[in-house]
Amino acid sequence: MTAVDLGMPALPHAPRGVGHLRGERSFPDAARGALRDGQLRANLGHATATIRDKRARVVAELPDWAQLREAGRALKAATMARLDEHLEELERQVTARGGVVHWARDANEANEIVTRLVLATGAPEVVKVKSMATQEIGLNEALEAAGLDVFETDLAELIVQLGEDQPSHILVPAIHKNRAEIREIFARTIPGVDPGLTDDPRKLAMAARSHLRERFLRARVAVSGANFAVAETGTLTVVESEGNGRMCLTLPETLITVMGIEKVVPTWRDLEVFLQLLPRSSTGERMNPYTSTWAGVTPGDGPQEFHLVLLDNGRTAVLADEVGREALHCIRCSACLNVCPVYERTGGHSYGSVYPGPIGAILSPQLTGVEDNASLPYASSLCGACYDVCPVAIDIPSILVHLRAEHVEAQERPTAEGVAFGALSRAMSHPRLWHLAQQAAKLGRLVARGRPTLPNALPPPVSGWTRSRDLPTPPRETFVEQWTREHRGGRS
Repeated sequence: MTAVDLGMPALPHAPRGVGHLRGERSFPDAARGALRDGQLRANLGHATATIRDKRARVVAELPDWAQLREAGRALKAATMARLDEHLEELERQVTARGGVVHWARDANEANEIVTRLVLATGAPEVVKVKSMATQEIGLNEALEAAGLDVFETDLAELIVQLGEDQPSHILVPAIHKNRAEIREIFARTIPGVDPGLTDDPRKLAMAARSHLRERFLRARVAVSGANFAVAETGTLTVVESEGNGRMCLTLPETLITVMGIEKVVPTWRDLEVFLQLLPRSSTGERMNPYTSTWAGVTPGDGPQEFHLVLLDNGRTAVLADEVGREALHCIRCSACLNVCPVYERTGGHSYGSVYPGPIGAILSPQLTGVEDNASLPYASSLCGACYDVCPVAIDIPSILVHLRAEHVEAQERPTAEGVAFGALSRAMSHPRLWHLAQQAAKLGRLVARGRPTLPNALPPPVSGWTRSRDLPTPPRETFVEQWTREHRGGRS
């Protein structure tokens, strides 16, 4: 166990998550600004289309993709059903191999554990592998508040950090930046950079590599996340495309890994399935260029001190929801972001949370409690494209509807929408009221003046609908009237 002896989190009663998960603005307010940014939309459109095409090609190569996807879904469901057992086995195996396991109930506890571990080494700085979990808890800010320097080493994360920006994509944090914008950031922030630096991708990568190499070589402490952890062997896994993760995982003396408790898989056989699903769904590759695995500590090889921080931060609360728990199956591939028409037009910053896109719209509200991110379940057209591409078949549209219902039920005051649908429900429950409502609706034909849809400039509260949707002009006769006329000799 750890210096902070927490034992197993009290499933399913751990507190809701905190950290960088709560949205500061509602999604609609943030999205309006993004929609006015033409350059942002162009950057997002180009990048997501490129990734979608690559994914489609490599997925089409596998005749058994549907079966592989179902295997991933079934494995995740089975793992969540016995999550406590698998986590305890993981702890036993990591400890047996010289590692130390820490349990963190929430973001504050996780940040306190990692900060204390880093300060104990006496190192003034930390190098980091790209990690959604550490972004979720705001670890960088916690370490900097303790007087430590933190260096992101993933190229996209480095761009975001140097630009004093925020990530906007799970896989490609700087997806909202184009090459010219990246060149400007490097020219302005990297000491000693070539003044003639161009926006050629290779030149930009070389500039970043030169900037990071000295930090890798002098680093004494590294912090990582984990894509998977194998319970039966205590093995942690990080997959990446650049090699920066490999440098962080092997060169420093101390390695600290922060991992959400849902990332565990029971066996090596299970890992085989996910290492086929993840690269195809994320980067459109048959396999990741770098797959790093380690178990505990090996004398004379790699870090000589290893700490694993198992993070709850609201996950056991999600696990308690029979419908919503499916969100914990996510393997962070970002395929749902790349096909989402809402994300493609608004970008990740509009979601106001570390997890953007369709998966963020269901995960963040559950981790914090729906009311802290109440607008996110509505940040979707429910087109279902996210479900179609999810490598573990998470039914995101159904969970979105489930969370919308939770939000409505939590409202103390009736909303305009609630009042309208309540009135509609009452009318549809009484034939005479429904008939009168249908006759009254025909007055809309006078407003339409022969057009197929009603004008957009209708008065409130109807204007809230017609600003973004077409409201069809009521027909000349109702279905019942048409049926009666055709089947009863024209009698009405």
